[in-house]
Amino acid sequence: MTTDFAKLEPEFHQAYNELKSSLESSKLFQLQPDLRAALPVVSIPERVIQFRVVWEDDKGELQVNRGYRVQFNSALGPYKGGLRFHPSVNLSILKFLGFEQIFKNALTGLSMGGGKGGSDFDPKGKSDNEIRRFCYAFMRELSRHIGAFTDVPAGDIGVGGREVGYLFGAYKSYRNTWEGVITGKGGSWGGSLIRPEATGFGLVYYVSHMIKYASGGKESFEGKRVAISGSGNVAQYAALKCIELKAKVVSLSDSKGALIAKDADKGFTEEDVALIAKLKLDRQYLNQLYDAEDSFQSRFTYLPGARPWSNVGKVDVALPSATQNEVSEQEAKDLIAAGCKFIAEGSNMGSTQEAIDVYEADRVARKGDGIWYGPAKAANCGGVAVSGLEMAQNSQRVSWTSEQVDQELASIMERCFWDCLNTAKEYYDVAEGELPSLVNGANVSGYIKVARAMHDHGDWWANSKQ
Repeated sequence: MTTDFAKLEPEFHQAYNELKSSLESSKLFQLQPDLRAALPVVSIPERVIQFRVVWEDDKGELQVNRGYRVQFNSALGPYKGGLRFHPSVNLSILKFLGFEQIFKNALTGLSMGGGKGGSDFDPKGKSDNEIRRFCYAFMRELSRHIGAFTDVPAGDIGVGGREVGYLFGAYKSYRNTWEGVITGKGGSWGGSLIRPEATGFGLVYYVSHMIKYASGGKESFEGKRVAISGSGNVAQYAALKCIELKAKVVSLSDSKGALIAKDADKGFTEEDVALIAKLKLDRQYLNQLYDAEDSFQSRFTYLPGARPWSNVGKVDVALPSATQNEVSEQEAKDLIAAGCKFIAEGSNMGSTQEAIDVYEADRVARKGDGIWYGPAKAANCGGVAVSGLEMAQNSQRVSWTSEQVDQELASIMERCFWDCLNTAKEYYDVAEGELPSLVNGANVSGYIKVARAMHDHGDWWANSKQ
């Protein structure tokens, strides 16, 4: 991992260095020194596919975009990870997302490898026909490299139900086969109930266990003030689950600004979230809703160009659910000063490394009174977990009830929490009264699962003289 590559791929190297730091600060390589040999192997994708996507806009003019699929690791199952359509998409971002996905998927306990893909195409401002033509052009090449037992993509930023439908239809047309090759499908053609809700719901289930453990079973979400960033799928369903559990959601945001509740004891309602969901379906921004709704102006403050973290006042729980690196070092300090006790990421790599260092230092210094951090690869794995359950339903040609899927999701998140917690206790020295490091536990646990499977497959081997 040279400095030059680190400059070219900053997001990927941030994710790599976080994992490497956790592994090297643990007892893992002392107790199992042979596992060190897997690190340079797992850090290079098995395959990177790059291609051009040529499509025609509504004016009949030729357009061209870049398409990607990073097939990072298949030790535990078919490559699994979303497709992102956004102008910011580049190889560094997709490598970081794919790398994180390896260990996130491992933590679910399901048979899924890790991958990620997408394009620098921007669906915003495009007609349905333009999006359909782009999806068919994109899948023309991608269909050569994916399949139910090879690589199963899903949606991500810019790829919702509409795009998944077009991509699935294109694959079916090109390959002349109906198979569960993409997850997030419509309910009448192979999709799973609870899939849209899964990441947000799973995030809240994970934090519920954090709260219960830290309080010795005395506390829950009830009455907690919860700051959430983002207003897309993850943020919406996290907010709804928090409201259901009688917490007070005090913020939501998008790329143009943040809405902050004026009265933190009231916050957002289910009706507010429904209005925001409709707004986002129409690809509009929160400031447009704020300007149009008197009730929003009376109950919320809109801060253009701002994120919630330094502006929410007293808060108990923070759930970054927008994009990568959305909590800075200073914002982490501001959250701690505001009384935040729990922070868990609904977005991938939602905190900068400097912010994570602040969380972890506070956890060690103030022990049970410090902030406790749940990393994305554990806290937001509910989405891909239900994607795995969708794959299982497709294989069986059955559809499970909402209750079945939700129960499975809750069980997976509970197992993931205890896996992270117990691994941290096993491979790190935890002082009396200190909460174990969930980020270190997640990194070590995910790495062990993947490294051992790779070893069994002959992907790496240890020097017998070590």
